[in-house]
Amino acid sequence: MKSFQKELKRRRTFGIISHPDAGKTTLTEKLLLFGGAIQEAGAVKSNKIKKGATSDFMEIERQRGISVATSVLAFEYKNIKINILDTPGHKDFAEDTFRTLTAVDSVIVVIDVAKGVEEQTEKLVEVCRMRNIPMIVFINKMDREGKDAFELLDEIEQKLNLTVTPLSYPIGMGYDFKGIYNIWEKNVNLFTGDPKKDIEDTIEISDLTSEELDELIGSKAADNLREELELAQGVYPEFDKEAYLEGRLQPVFFGSALNNFGVRELLDCFINIAPTPRPKESEERLVKPDEDKFTGFVFKIHANMDPKHRDRLAFVKIVSGKFERNKAYLHVRHNKNLKFSSPNAFFAEKKEIVDVSYPGDIVGLHDTGNFKIGDTLTEGENLNYRGIPSFSPEHFRYINNADPMKSKQLAKGVDQLMDEGVAQLFTLELNGRKIIGTVGALQFEVIQYRLEHEYGAKCTYENLNVYKATWVEAEDEKSEEFKDFKRVKAKFLAKDKKGQLVFLADSQFSLQMTQDKYRSIKFHFTSEF
Repeated sequence: MKSFQKELKRRRTFGIISHPDAGKTTLTEKLLLFGGAIQEAGAVKSNKIKKGATSDFMEIERQRGISVATSVLAFEYKNIKINILDTPGHKDFAEDTFRTLTAVDSVIVVIDVAKGVEEQTEKLVEVCRMRNIPMIVFINKMDREGKDAFELLDEIEQKLNLTVTPLSYPIGMGYDFKGIYNIWEKNVNLFTGDPKKDIEDTIEISDLTSEELDELIGSKAADNLREELELAQGVYPEFDKEAYLEGRLQPVFFGSALNNFGVRELLDCFINIAPTPRPKESEERLVKPDEDKFTGFVFKIHANMDPKHRDRLAFVKIVSGKFERNKAYLHVRHNKNLKFSSPNAFFAEKKEIVDVSYPGDIVGLHDTGNFKIGDTLTEGENLNYRGIPSFSPEHFRYINNADPMKSKQLAKGVDQLMDEGVAQLFTLELNGRKIIGTVGALQFEVIQYRLEHEYGAKCTYENLNVYKATWVEAEDEKSEEFKDFKRVKAKFLAKDKKGQLVFLADSQFSLQMTQDKYRSIKFHFTSEF
């Protein structure tokens, strides 16, 4: 038991969120660098280095320089086991990110010094606030010209509705960027612009009035720093760990991930203050991580991680107890027991088979089509974890087969991609035509690309005028009103993948009219799994 408690205490599972291009993937790489998980970081943008970022392993991500899938990376640092969930920043993949946020215990928010708070950041932070997830803010790209530190802190407070306190403070910025004063550890880290040197050198200065500071950065910068720090300590509350863990206070760090600067400070503070695995609400009760019995839920499914094998992995977040290899666990939705002979743990692109995993860890289970997103696994208890709804899509297109010889491959590919939650599939009641609904338009390209490269199937799209897909719930399916609704709206009715009835409204007006006319029928914008 003692070792179980010990393992529990050394786990930290967090997600990194931000607007595209704020430097999220770069930060992930630098964290891996400190953990010794990779030897050199792939420059995410430059085409000179053919090695893409370690965490972007789908070809389309390499071409576009964006992260499409959420990747799971784990590493050890100072005897703490850290699990990072790197999420896509691009808004077309927001749904994947919302799901990932159900599996993290805390979050690091990355903000670009020049652009400040952007819209995608606002949406994601809102989701974290709703769930009271502890957040640390990292202001990135300090070696470029951007907004003043106070201006940024104000903007974060106002736009994101957070209460912040700086735990490190920049000395100048852009061309005048001299380094960072670490308020948390009371030392100065000087910026040289040489990424190899910047990792180690910090100079302890516990007394800001000392002349040593003037010698290091020049008296003008030193006086500036003293003034601003005094002001900051007057304006912002002192750091309080309890408030941070309850999601009421957010510490802020400054740095430049690309130059590996300020990242170590962030990591050292993170392993000190970030929460160990947290309890999770299920429909039946609150589940605590230190319970003896294993429980976990699927928050993501990824097909074809290895193009040579048509493998599907279900990513399971362990909530309580120990997950052991070759032990039978209950799949609650199917009510049947399953055994897993080769559960995977992740290590950048490498996967390794693990015998035992603990709460907070993410395990990849090979899946032959048993799992859907939101499924629960337990040691026999009937539990259901909630909170992964699917949202009503915003873009709709008919999907057509472009190669009649490959209709089987197409059907299989579409089926698997929909299980992954890339998009949603609707089948028209009237003629059985297939419609794909997505949150963002870029998803259509990803689907087309993956169908061709992973399943050898070609598809074309045809535009379709749909305003919203709503899930239909009738009080009485035998009533005359429901029969009338099905007759009048026959050409707008479809079934989703689970066989639930969906009404595809072609405009806001027609949806309103339908709602007014059929009072006993409810129309929902999310299907709660």
